[in-house]
Amino acid sequence: MASLDEWLPPAARQVQKPAYRSRRYCNIPEQHIDKLRTSMAISKELLDILVCPVCKADVVLKEDGSGLKCVQCKRVYPVRDDIPVMLVDQAVVEP
Repeated sequence: MASLDEWLPPAARQVQKPAYRSRRYCNIPEQHIDKLRTSMAISKELLDILVCPVCKADVVLKEDGSGLKCVQCKRVYPVRDDIPVMLVDQAVVEP
């Protein structure tokens, strides 16, 4: 019995996708990959133009890279998938 792929034209046949390459296949040690991800998450140019939506003061990246902290009102805006979420209702006030 013939398979379905034999009846389809070549353009419609399912193409096998290359295997997903996870972090374990690269040459960079695991502990350095996480540091690179947090350090390169938000560019310097983006940090220069971002301000707190409440008080319009500058924001700085937290040391762990999990959010942007306002230098004046101390609100922390989360960073999700390398995108800063600058919504007031998503911010948390930290001391």
